[in-house]
Amino acid sequence: DDWWLQPGFGGRRVIVRVEGGRARITDADGEDLTSSLPRLRGLGPSLSATRALLDGELAPGTDDLWIGDLLHLDGRDVAGLPFHERRALLDALPLAGAHWRPAPVFPGAGAEVVAAVAQQGLPSVVAKRGDSPYAPGPSDDWVEVATGSGGPAPEAPAPPRRTGVGKARLTNPDKVLYPLTGTTKAQVLEHYLAVAEVMLPHLRDRPVTMVRWPDGVERGSFFEKDVSRHAPAWIRTARVGTPGGRSESADFPVIEDVKGLAWAANLAALELHVPQWRVGPRDGRHLPDLVVFDLDPGEGTTVVDCARVALRIAERIADDGLVAYPRTSGGKGMQLYLPVRVSRAEQTSEFAKALAEELASDDPKRVTAVMAKARRRGRIFVDWSQNNPHKTTIGSYSLRGRARPTVATPVTWDEVAACRRTEDLTFTLADLPARIAEHGDLMAPLLGEPQRLPRLGS
Repeated sequence: DDWWLQPGFGGRRVIVRVEGGRARITDADGEDLTSSLPRLRGLGPSLSATRALLDGELAPGTDDLWIGDLLHLDGRDVAGLPFHERRALLDALPLAGAHWRPAPVFPGAGAEVVAAVAQQGLPSVVAKRGDSPYAPGPSDDWVEVATGSGGPAPEAPAPPRRTGVGKARLTNPDKVLYPLTGTTKAQVLEHYLAVAEVMLPHLRDRPVTMVRWPDGVERGSFFEKDVSRHAPAWIRTARVGTPGGRSESADFPVIEDVKGLAWAANLAALELHVPQWRVGPRDGRHLPDLVVFDLDPGEGTTVVDCARVALRIAERIADDGLVAYPRTSGGKGMQLYLPVRVSRAEQTSEFAKALAEELASDDPKRVTAVMAKARRRGRIFVDWSQNNPHKTTIGSYSLRGRARPTVATPVTWDEVAACRRTEDLTFTLADLPARIAEHGDLMAPLLGEPQRLPRLGS
């Protein structure tokens, strides 16, 4: 269970020395490549005064740098540390650049990752033991497994098969779940593996409601909350109250690793919905840590109109010293999120409702805070009720069960301001790898310092 898997990109192996805000890049023979890699000029300044020695790989055709390991940090030799400790140090560095970033890793993963990497046309997977020291090449603790795609890779034994956990193997991988685009279940898994690094922190400790389309999006779907009858033992579940449901509580899945995402993909759970609060280790419900404004376009309006309202909300909450982070819904609308700290669970709904009603009062021809369909025609409904503790919203980076495999995608405020067509804020699973490489996780601030909501009426 302690093997960590990384994609192999089939590129040139390099060592990167960073010191004094400058990076020097050499290949395995010691040839200095720095001047021939202009796309990586910002790497040194991004680390500022940090000194580091990095092991990486240049992706063929792009010279983007995927950083796989860390050997020295600020004068300290870390090569002898276990890989999982070196990786934690690497992840703590500011290395999410447009053309450089840490290579994705999948701890405790197996054949599902190898299959997904092969489907992306990459030649190999490198497997490292989590407790092993640095090794520059194959050893008992470092093996490279050929996928059969994208050119030859060294032959090496596969890591030992895991037992007891991680049994996600994809059934019916060629089943088409999005008939309009021909997108298969295997491609759905590929998407969730590709976004795992940025998606999982937003799912962590949040009970998940899955929406499943076992026969594809043109057939029926169903919501699933209670997975007690079929979830494998290695999936964490949280018993959460379900007022108004068939029972007083249900065992919700809590998806915290790539194995959990693979399990959900195998169930054709295209959509993963989560509440605005987390649970503790004993399933106790914490106070909300997010406020969400769900902007829903009424008849005759589109996401372009949502973007205009989103900008107005951002301006208004700035008066209170607050910052919101925008995201498409993957459907017709969009959402704004604020990381917050509250003393009462009701505070988030009270704040969102008051602001929604204020916006509707100021601009009644464009905005409504009332759910009634008749009141929403030609207006944007600012749905404050999604802050109700018993409601959920689509998770960031989740697919949607629409005609095309659209994704709930974080966006920049510049993109919101520039939106003139619905296509400007519509993204499918094919768009996400490049966006993540360029922007990293635009929702990462939700995981940082929370904001205090103003007192109503102040």
